[in-house]
Amino acid sequence: MDRGTVGSANQGRLKVGVRTEGRSEVLTPAGELDHHTAELLREPLDAALEQGRTRLVIDCSQLAFCDSTGLNVLLGARLKAEAAGGGVHLAGMQPVVARVFEITGAEAVFTVHDSLEAALAD
Repeated sequence: MDRGTVGSANQGRLKVGVRTEGRSEVLTPAGELDHHTAELLREPLDAALEQGRTRLVIDCSQLAFCDSTGLNVLLGARLKAEAAGGGVHLAGMQPVVARVFEITGAEAVFTVHDSLEAALAD
């Protein structure tokens, strides 16, 4: 079930698609995830968790940039999802985004998949 896209007040720098696929809530951030746009991802993540959707899949294939604020949004969602018996799965990270997770060591606390298809099959 596709719930549409959350738009950005920052000149379209980030849009977040949200849909349900089986037991997973799939969020697709497209653009730049940073201090100015992080709330646009935090809100649908929190909404999914409030609705009892605890298996969150973040399709990162369209994410061009992620700074520490964006990383903290994902880490916060991970803690909430795990506390509710679920988790956050990251899929299809572009090299520039994957590097942020590698440098910070955050890749070790997330389940990372090469593709969205792999994340949904897991």
